[in-house]
Amino acid sequence: LEEHCLMQHFKLIILPKFHCELNFIEQCWGYAKRLYQLYPPTKKDEEMETNVHKALNSVPIECMCQFSNQSLWFLDAYQKGLNRKQAAWANRKYQGHCTLPDSILQELGDNQIT
Repeated sequence: LEEHCLMQHFKLIILPKFHCELNFIEQCWGYAKRLYQLYPPTKKDEEMETNVHKALNSVPIECMCQFSNQSLWFLDAYQKGLNRKQAAWANRKYQGHCTLPDSILQELGDNQIT
């Protein structure tokens, strides 16, 4: 793809896929899939489609908001230079906070979290 674009004089930027923790839509989809699994098995396409719609419509708005906030929180942690392990530690320590303090890297060093 990159070679083809270069031959056509197009600039190509390949971005990494985001992990599901950064995409609240993926988290909502996972919640809906869990609800879908609770429905009785069926082989009829119409029933499957109905169950999918019911599961998607059953994801509470409150959960969607929580997933969105969690995604923003992880983005803030990664923008501050934290890795996954550090972000998880900071998430436990600063649960309920909207963003991490500017001193987070110093705290990670003081607590030997690498």
